[in-house]
Amino acid sequence: MISNQILQSTIDGLKGIARINLCVLDTDGKVLASTFQMESEFEKAALEFVNSSADSQVVQGHQFFKVSDDNQLEYVLVAQGSSDDVYMVGKIAAFQIQNLLVAYKERFDKDNFIKNLLLDNLLLVDIFNRAKKLHIDTNTRRCVFLIETKQEKDMNALETVRILFGARGKDFVTAVDEKNIILVKELAENETYEDMEKTAHIVLDMLNMEAMSKVKVAYGTIVSELKDVSRSYKEATMALDVGKIFYSDKNIVAYGNLGIGRLIYQLPIPLCKMFIKEIFDGKSPDDYDEETLTTINKFFENSLNVSETSRQLYIHRNTLVYRLDKLQKSTGLDLRVFEDAITFQIALMVVKYMKYMESEEF
Repeated sequence: MISNQILQSTIDGLKGIARINLCVLDTDGKVLASTFQMESEFEKAALEFVNSSADSQVVQGHQFFKVSDDNQLEYVLVAQGSSDDVYMVGKIAAFQIQNLLVAYKERFDKDNFIKNLLLDNLLLVDIFNRAKKLHIDTNTRRCVFLIETKQEKDMNALETVRILFGARGKDFVTAVDEKNIILVKELAENETYEDMEKTAHIVLDMLNMEAMSKVKVAYGTIVSELKDVSRSYKEATMALDVGKIFYSDKNIVAYGNLGIGRLIYQLPIPLCKMFIKEIFDGKSPDDYDEETLTTINKFFENSLNVSETSRQLYIHRNTLVYRLDKLQKSTGLDLRVFEDAITFQIALMVVKYMKYMESEEF
């Protein structure tokens, strides 16, 4: 259904051109939008007109018109006056609103189709048949962006994204839950993942500035066929979750950049617990004091370079070596050896993942 705001804007524009007052009522005679003050007795007149067989009629010096969609009466339009000019303007206004109904219905049908497509609720044959009916290209490159807002039902953010991308007609903006906005973006043949990153930054900056919403943006891989859009959506969903666990400082996360975090995210919790127990004999690698953890993280950041790590920590090289030796004695892992360093890094990530999953259960 068309919003009252759109109806009001439409008849305001028509009045500005034709200088004739217009009013739109629902089938119960209630005023939805008007450019003049309707008298109370018009409600009764509108109800009588609704129940009549006439498509247009002069009632109490005003032109009444029915606006239908697929033979279903949706609105009653009233044009102030009874002259031929008023009749012509009323017919034009009724035609305009009828076209709006068709456009909004198609938009609703497309939105419904895209939601079912993302959620894998359609058979392959249905995808192609409905896409053809809705004039949606099935062999165009697309990528799905997932925008998580801090608050539920953030309509400002949703409208901002719709204004930014929905006007093109080839991009789709929708939502399947309370907090996430989904953008299915159509891509040109020459657009790359670098362009996807730029798009994500545009969304982030626009929402932070225009809608005053703190958001996170994740996106999946580029797909070439409409039937694969759901895969890109699932990838974007995973990127958003994995980003919260391992890259909490980042507001933009790409599925293709998740690295080993993507693998850990798919491990069952019992297997993770078994891994930690075997490697650390029941201890947790994040039980170490803050100084040790800072040393370990900085050592990893500097690609196991002892000299650079000691310089950035403002400690003597021998002090760093002492800390690494101490860690080796307690864990059996020498972080200066690549294989041991990888094992310890994975263990830290596994523990992060386990803690995140535990917090999600409560």
